[in-house]
Amino acid sequence: MKRYKVTLTQEERQDLEAISSKGTHAAQTVLNALILLACDEGKFQKQRSINETIAQVLNVSMKTIDRVKKRFVEDGLDAVLTRKPSSRTFHPRVDGDLEARLIALSCSEPPVGYKRWSLRMLADKVVELEYVDQISHETIRQALKKTSSSHGKSKGG
Repeated sequence: MKRYKVTLTQEERQDLEAISSKGTHAAQTVLNALILLACDEGKFQKQRSINETIAQVLNVSMKTIDRVKKRFVEDGLDAVLTRKPSSRTFHPRVDGDLEARLIALSCSEPPVGYKRWSLRMLADKVVELEYVDQISHETIRQALKKTSSSHGKSKGG
């Protein structure tokens, strides 16, 4: 495995020390700052810690330390202190067609023995009717909440 050497300038050390000691920063940013400070092999560092000690003290894995060091060496300080944008894409489960069917279903008579539709019963029925392969009751709740709030419910009156 390639070993990445972290050498911080005096200005970088001061910035990281400020992040780790004052102000409000994301926990991951502070943790990354502490990792870099501990791994520093530059001339402004009094004593370098070993990765095992850093991992134990900061309660992180060795792999995390290696990732932070690699990112610092390859991409620079800003890359370590800012979060990478997520590459995950979300596709909405409920489109307009399913939403309309869901509203119609929720306004219809509930199954025999029930006073009204529950979210779980709606989810099961939507799958049973093959509108979707699978759907959670939480997705049903969000879709119905969205439609009820956008259809002119007025407060007071």
